[in-house]
Amino acid sequence: MQKLALIIFLLLPVFYSCENDITEINKIASLEDAQIEVGKKIELLYSSNGKVRARLIAPELLRHRTKTPFTEMPKGLKMYFYNDSMVSESKLTAKYGISYEKSNEMIVRDSVVVINLKGEKLETEELVWNEQTQKITSSKFVKIQTKDEIIYGDGMEANSDLTNYKIKKIRGTIRLKENPLNQK
Repeated sequence: MQKLALIIFLLLPVFYSCENDITEINKIASLEDAQIEVGKKIELLYSSNGKVRARLIAPELLRHRTKTPFTEMPKGLKMYFYNDSMVSESKLTAKYGISYEKSNEMIVRDSVVVINLKGEKLETEELVWNEQTQKITSSKFVKIQTKDEIIYGDGMEANSDLTNYKIKKIRGTIRLKENPLNQK
């Protein structure tokens, strides 16, 4: 009996010290909801039908494991787009990127530059790349510089290798090719 009384006496302070503070519980629960995975010097490959379509290189990658997961590249990124023969057809650079898993879209911002094999250069402040369609779009001001011309516009859409593009609200110096049927 004395042993039982001693055990109860020793355990009594433990039961009284347990307190379920709802604010502490909510803090712990919210930390679990907002888990972030951090990666340094990351290289990711994007593939479709067993073929590599793009390669992403970033000094830092933050993967937010929330109800709607997303990945951030807060220190910039380089992205290379490949054809079926694994030849790099274009390169994209930006100072910031965010990728949404559910929509398969990546938004890049701040000093965005895309250069293709011909040396044509696209510059804008924001660009959206859709992984499924392999298309890039922008609703912001764009500048495309080719060997012969500089084209400005307010928005554009293109394939990821920047060989076929449409510019919205176009302006600038544009060289038109002569139609051989109109020549005398």
